[in-house]
Order: sequence, then C-alpha cells, then structure tokens
Amino acid sequence: MAKEEKNNHSTDVQNIEKQEFKGRSLEDALSLAEHVLKVPREKFNYEIVTEKTKLFGLKNKEIVIRTWLKGDDEENAVTNFLKKLLEVFPLSLTYQIKKRDQLIYVIFDGEDKRLLLKNDGALLLAIQHLLNKISTTKVQVDCEFFRRRKEKKLREYATEIAQKVKETGQEEILDFMNPYERRIIHIVINQIPGLTTESLGEGFLKKVRIFKVENNSQKGRLSEE
Repeated sequence: MAKEEKNNHSTDVQNIEKQEFKGRSLEDALSLAEHVLKVPREKFNYEIVTEKTKLFGLKNKEIVIRTWLKGDDEENAVTNFLKKLLEVFPLSLTYQIKKRDQLIYVIFDGEDKRLLLKNDGALLLAIQHLLNKISTTKVQVDCEFFRRRKEKKLREYATEIAQKVKETGQEEILDFMNPYERRIIHIVINQIPGLTTESLGEGFLKKVRIFKVENNSQKGRLSEE
C-alpha cells in the first residue's frame, strides 16, 4: 500500500519541446531563456546540460541549460503512475513525493525497500527511468541514501580513469551504464581540462568513451543524457 505526499493541481499537460540556452553564468543563461521564451523563470523548468571553463580562466566560462515550460499536473502524473504500479507490483513499498526547485523527488521506504537496491540499485533506477518518460519535470528517486553513496563511488571511479587517460594518452571505454550513471561520468570528466567524453551505442544502456582533446573548446556536450 502506498503512502503519498502531494499537491493537487488540475491543469492540462503542456507538451513543449525543450530548448537550450548558453551564458557565462547560470543567471545569464536563465535571463536569455526568459527573453526568448517570453515568460519569467518561475514558469519554466530547467536543467544544467554542461558547465565548463574554457582556456584562460573564468572570463570564458560557459554554461548550457535545457528549458521547458512547466505543466502544473506533472506531480500528479508521477503520483498516478506510482499508485498504479504498486497495485500490481509484488513488493511492499511506500513512497513520499517532494517537489523542490526544478526536481520531483520520490523517496521509497517499506518492508521490501532493500530489494530496490539489489544489483547496484537496478530496480530503483529502472523506476526512475520510467518516471522520467512520463514527466517533463526531472524525477529523482532514492532509497536508503542510495544516490549519495552511488554518486560518490562513480565520481571516484571517473577521477581514477581520468588520471589514467591523462598519464597514458590512451582513451578508455567504460562498461555499459544507464543514463543516470553516464551523466555523472560525463559531468566529472568534462570538468577536467584536456579531457572529454561521448556515449557509444543505442538504447538504455550505453558505454562511455573518455579521451583527450587538445583544447577545451573541443569538449562534447551532454545533449543525450
């Protein structure tokens, strides 16, 4: 049986294409988005696609954001999906939904919560992937502080591989990863001067290639994640 914390809204879902904007700071990018979209920032969602510092310091810093107009019943869409899922799901789980900034957080609990974390959180992350397919607001799921532990482990791994690539000059191709794992690798590597990444393959699971570039203007953008 599911426990829910939500705000009720009753507005039609807005199917709006996502747009990207650049700026030297987050404020610059948001201001540009407000000007182009002709709505205040309170009326659209955004996520940071990439943030990097080009050569010669902070004056050449660039940030790219992806924006889309808000749909007031996105939280209801997540709630309805979870309610139907748990009616047929063979696990005893509860959840809480919290909306903060530009994210919807789903926190799982219950008797069978540890089954969500088996196989490195495969089931938990699969649910997150499904929720992001039905919501235009980015959804993050968590259970037993899984995300904090997972991100720490991935950041340490990415830093270790980056050091190897810088020392040897040889590219590294990582094993298959889901979108959540790939995005952390992309972010960590693209903050390191002289290195960049790209995803290889099609579908939910892809490999990540880490390689050297001559200058930071050649760094890739995280458009697919």
